[in-house]
Formats: sequence, C-alpha cells, structure tokens
Amino acid sequence: MKLTVPQLQAATSPLVMVTAYDYPGALHAQNAGVDLILVGDSLGNVVLGYDSTAPVTLSDVIHHGRAARRGAPDTFLIVDMPFGTYHTGVTDAMRAAVQIIQQTGADAVKMEGSSPEVLQATATLTRNGVPVMAHVGLLPQTATAQGGMKVQGQGVEGAKQVLESALNVQGAGAFATVLEVIPARLARVITERLHIPTIGIGAGPYCKGQVLVTHDLLGVYEGEAKKIAKRYAEIGALSTQAIRNYAAEVRGGQFPAKENSFVIKDEVLDKLY
Repeated sequence: MKLTVPQLQAATSPLVMVTAYDYPGALHAQNAGVDLILVGDSLGNVVLGYDSTAPVTLSDVIHHGRAARRGAPDTFLIVDMPFGTYHTGVTDAMRAAVQIIQQTGADAVKMEGSSPEVLQATATLTRNGVPVMAHVGLLPQTATAQGGMKVQGQGVEGAKQVLESALNVQGAGAFATVLEVIPARLARVITERLHIPTIGIGAGPYCKGQVLVTHDLLGVYEGEAKKIAKRYAEIGALSTQAIRNYAAEVRGGQFPAKENSFVIKDEVLDKLY
C-alpha cells in the first residue's frame, strides 16, 4: 500500500528510497518493497548519457515519470524538478510542478537548494497541495558553483550553511529532505535538529532513510564502485557477457535452434512451388 506524507514522517523504521526511470525499474523497486521511488534528474547521467544533470528537461522527467508510475502504481513516487524550472519565480515553479503531478501521477516533487527563490517556491507549492522533498548538501544541478562534486560541510562555515539550509527548507514546508555527500556526524546533528525525515546519500548511517541510484547499486556500469554507494549486483558485467554469448551463438549457427523456430506442414510448402 502506498504510504502518505504523514505516514512517511511518522515512520519508525529507516525509509528506503531508490531511483527508477522506466517501467521495469520501478516495477522491480516496488516488488522489492521500497518505501519511495525517485525519478531523479540523475537520469541525465545514467540513462541519457549526459555529463551532468543540468541538460535534463521538464519533458524528460515527465516522460520517464509516466513510465515509472506505470511500473509502481502503489509506491510513493517523487519526480525531480529539473534545473531552471523553479528558479525564475513561483509562477514558473508552480506551473512546472502541476505539469509533473498531472502528467505523471507523482505524489511529490523534489527541488535542490535553499536559495530565497527555492524557499519561496517550496512554500507556494506546499501551500497549494504539492508535497515537496528538499535537497541540501551537494547539489548536482549546480555543483560547479560549489567547487565540483565534492564533500560539503567539512569546515565550520560550510557545516553551519548546510545545517541552516536544512532548517530553512523545513521551515518552508518541505516534508523531507535529502542530505547529499556531507560528513556523517553533521548529518546526525541535522537529523536530530529536524522534525522532518532526512534521506541520506553519501551522508552516513544516522539519517532517517537512505537513497541510492539504482544503476549504482545494481552495478549497471562496470568499473570502480562510487564511495557513496554499495554494489549489490554486477548487472553490467552479466549483460555484457550475455550479449557476447548471444553474438557467438548467432555467428556459430547455434541460435536460433529448433526450439526457437516455428513449423509449417509439408503440404503447405508444396503449394508454394
């Protein structure tokens, strides 16, 4: 059964969130019993082949959000607001959020950061019935301005800034917040200070829940695993080997075999000559 915002906020066990970008990914996540599914703009990196999340458009997240909702109709679904859709005023933010909710069937949207514009958009959306998940710490959409994809909040001023950001998004009405790539003990302080759930990614074990990009936990891409993730499978290597085996059998004449073929009666063939 799909959880509601109050149920998510009142949960006593750790919340489990994964990303999904299509029907089978969301179906597998729902069958596995996760609490939340995020149609993240990380689809730009792991599905569309971009170098960052910045090129992802509203049309992209709506397209993938629809597919994910079809795969997981009974799981709380969150869709990322792409870069640029919520920074130019509350009217634009509300319009984009309504499109996402109406066209994907999502239960909530997610926005990065805690700038005055983002806080105003968060307050407006929540006041008008659109649940908002916040995102503080490392902000992939604007990571260049943060000095790149690196740990945030390690110094005194940086730690204060992340804590203040978390308090501000809570004050604006966010029902939960992602904490990305910050020290574990800072995440613990933030989690203790907030009354909304914290969902960590690269933020240690003290958050209320955890999120991983599915492609990372499944090992879809071969190579060294990311520090913030753990691989629970090696799907990439298995897929490559399976396709290699298929290619070898086609070239060697083993596929398709008799069991993969259909038959026709001799008398039918005779009439063709």
